[in-house]
This record gives sequence, structure tokens and C-alpha cells, in this order.
Amino acid sequence: MSQAAAAAVFAPPSLAALASVCDLAPLPVLDDLTTARARGVLADVEVLVTCWGCPRLDAAVLAAAPRLKAVVHAAGSVRGHVTEACWERDIQVSSAAAANALPVAEYTLGMILLHGKHVLERARAYRQTRRRDDWLRTSHEVGNYRRTVGILSASLVGRRVIELLRPFDYEVLLHDPYVSQAEAADLGAEWVDLPGLFARSDLVSVHTPLLPATRGLVSRDLLAAMRPGAVLINTSRGAVVDQEALTDVVRAGRIRAVLDVTDPEVLPADHPLWDCPNALITPHLAGAQGSEWQRLADTAVAEVARWAAGDGFAHPVRRERLAFLA
Repeated sequence: MSQAAAAAVFAPPSLAALASVCDLAPLPVLDDLTTARARGVLADVEVLVTCWGCPRLDAAVLAAAPRLKAVVHAAGSVRGHVTEACWERDIQVSSAAAANALPVAEYTLGMILLHGKHVLERARAYRQTRRRDDWLRTSHEVGNYRRTVGILSASLVGRRVIELLRPFDYEVLLHDPYVSQAEAADLGAEWVDLPGLFARSDLVSVHTPLLPATRGLVSRDLLAAMRPGAVLINTSRGAVVDQEALTDVVRAGRIRAVLDVTDPEVLPADHPLWDCPNALITPHLAGAQGSEWQRLADTAVAEVARWAAGDGFAHPVRRERLAFLA
């Protein structure tokens, strides 16, 4: 992993916890797997604990690690470093994606509740007028009671959002082509087709991984089908949404948008969305940050302990599922 990731995620207490369940190679962490020191460490390694900034584990790296049997990733996606060579070697892989999904789901829930009450717009108006409006004349478009929330994809985050919505009075819709109507009902949602999700929802939350088949999935037609004043939340990847179409519909004032990700990841300084009062753009902060990094480290330590005890991983990454993962 990168030195910055090591410092952020693996504080001294986490390193001590890791050392209590395995023989930990001497620090500093490896951020380049081609050096003489790296080759010396890899020669004895049975488990690699990885995180952001891990180099690709290709055939050359694996050749220097003949005893390697498992990779424990203390973050979400493993697509950047786990290669086909790992699967060919039958190396077991674990990911802390479930741990990283929780803060994303919490962010999503917070945004759903805030935007249901139109908090940002009403706070802005309050700052400008410095007087309270007539609350008994509040529009019936404001509020969270019996609103319809559409979840796009029953991913780890999508499922967690549905779970967090259970205590509230929402109708929850779900579109995922790999989930049946019965499975959706078990989750607490009604399965609908993709056009129905956008046409019926007061708020649509996007949790689809970016894959070749999902690039631009949220199209101009789907955005145009949303109810006036509806909200689109995107915490997955910016390219899942047609950025030009989204910009047009937001600038026209038809919908509101909460974007933790965009395409490109940082919009140009002169991009019109920056100045749209009905768009909230945050700097890809929904995932684990700050105190939440501890959850990633704890998950990695627990996985190493399980593997060492012969219990198998609690959060395995399956080769056959890799094409559907972020």
C-alpha cells in the first residue's frame, strides 16, 4: 500500500493488533514490489495485507512470492491490484468493501433526510431573509412522510441503504437486473424496471458499480422522466450518469442533485454545476474517512485472524463475481 494509506489506516494500535495474529514483516510497508527489499520480504510472505496504492500483483510479483496464499485488502475494490495471475495461483482474496459501504450508506441516508425537508434551500433562504417563513404554508412537496425512494443496484451499499431506511416511512423501490421480485421483497423493497424507478421515485440513489455495461446507464431519457423537484444522489462513480444530460436537467431547475462523484472526478473550475443552487457537490467523501478508517483496519485484522485459524474469510472476493464488483 502507499505510505499515506498505511499512516491513515494502520495506526500503531492497529499494527499491534495485526502483529498479535501473525508474524508481521518489518516496517516500513511495501509500496514498490520490484525492489530488492520487497523481493526479500515477498519470499516468505503467506498473506499480503493491502490498501490504497497497492501495486498490481502480476505474474512477476507472484513469482517472487512463492508462499503467498492470501490477499487481505483493507479497502473496497480489488480490481486495481488483484490480477488474473492471482486467481490462476488460487490465491484467496478478502476485501473490506462491506466496512467501506457503511459510511457511504450513512451519507446517503443523511442526504435523503436533508433533501426531503429541503434543508439546504430553506437554510439559504433563511440566511438571506433573516426571518422565519410561515411554516403553516409549507409546500406539501416538503417532508419525508410516505416519499418514494428508488435504489439503483442491490450492491453492498444499496442493500445497506435499504436497511437503514426501514425505520422511516418511505416506499422503497429497487432496480437490479440480478435480483428477483421475491429477493427485493425480502430486502424490504419493491422491484421495478429501470424506467419505472426514475418515473416513480421522489429520490433516486445510484449505487451501481462502473462496468462497461453501466457506463452512462443513467441516461438523458431516464433523467427527463424524473418528477419535477426530484433528487438524484450519486455515490458510486460519476461515469454511471450521463454528465452532460445531468448538467442540462439540473441547470434547467427540473431536479436536484447530490453528487459525491462526478465525471471527471473533479469538474473543471468553470463547470456550470458548481454554481447551481440545486446541486450539492462533495469531494468523494462518502466512503471511509477519519475515524472510519479504523473499521477498515479492524476488518483486515479479523480476516487475517480467521485465515490463520483455518476458518476462511468472512468477506471473500470470488473470481466469478469480480465482473460485477466496483
